Parts: sequence; C-alpha cells; structure tokens
Amino acid sequence: MSTEHDRKIARRGRMVALVIACAGLAAIFAPYIVSWTGLAPRFEFLIYFAAMAAFLWSLVVTWQIWRARNG
Repeated sequence: MSTEHDRKIARRGRMVALVIACAGLAAIFAPYIVSWTGLAPRFEFLIYFAAMAAFLWSLVVTWQIWRARNG
C-alpha cells in the first residue's frame, strides 16, 4: 500500500529527476544556445552556473529524500 508520505517522496524524486535532466541538457546545449541567439560568451557561463546550481539543489533534495526514506 502506498501512503501519502510515499507519494510525496515519489513526487519529489520525479521533480529532482526532471531538474537533473534539464540542467544537463542546458549545460550540453549552452554553446549552441549562445551562438544561435547571438549573445555574448558570458551568457554561456551564466547557463553553466545555473546548471551547477541546479545540480547542487538536486543533490541536497536527494539527500533529504534519502533521509526521509531511512528515518
């Protein structure tokens, strides 16, 4: 049986997976996005920093999910 607590944890897990996937794609396609839009190269670094922040956030939330499942 799935409880409400398990559903919340699963929802957070799906959100983390989506953030990781989007951050990875943003980091991979950052050079193409910047050259396609004609932005300055500094915006490429902005995309990289945003992706790093998303990865760090995902790590923290994953740790919280792990603690909630084990605790």
